[in-house]
Amino acid sequence: MKDVPEQSRPRERLWHYGEKALSDHELLAILLRTGTRSANVMDLAMRILKTFGDFYQLKQASLEELMAIPGIGKIKAVEIKAAIELGSRISKASQIKSGRITSSKKAGEILTEELQGYQQEHVMAIFLNTKNEIIKKETVFIGSLNSSVAHPREIFKAAVRCSAARIILGHNHPSGNPEPSDADYAFTKRMVECGEMMGIEVLDHFVIGEQTYISLRESGWV
Repeated sequence: MKDVPEQSRPRERLWHYGEKALSDHELLAILLRTGTRSANVMDLAMRILKTFGDFYQLKQASLEELMAIPGIGKIKAVEIKAAIELGSRISKASQIKSGRITSSKKAGEILTEELQGYQQEHVMAIFLNTKNEIIKKETVFIGSLNSSVAHPREIFKAAVRCSAARIILGHNHPSGNPEPSDADYAFTKRMVECGEMMGIEVLDHFVIGEQTYISLRESGWV
């Protein structure tokens, strides 16, 4: 690959332009890594594609059929088969759901179980899809003994990363008293406003005390 300009090399092109900008043989060349004395890696990748015609036929190829191609030894054949199988498993993967939120009561119970008893303030986000199925629960901030400065930016960044449609928030009061503070109300208002701009609905914000909670939605603040 030394005779190929750096900006034309597959790895560099993927880095600068993303994987979708690469051709089939460029992607395959990245996987192969190196060529042989008689063919560089790009030529070797095109030789493989020409032999099998398309990715479907390549997927069906045995180790022996791969190794019959000049320049493809045991290691490269094994790596190609492993990559094909990995791609197949990834394509069948689905987002894991861990229950469904059907009411404020259920959300409050989940957050109470997760957050009560901490001596520091923890902010947790429950990320939901459009069916209110839980796709992720994440502690997004841990504060000091008596304060929290969670930032909406980090929460919505996590929401976008898991393709959430809705968010339920919760944080604990180490004192055990779930009565919301002025800062809690201000934070909730800010989160709702940010959610409206992002197109990600903030359904509720719970303040967790000692074996009890207060829902700001039920209190009319969401």
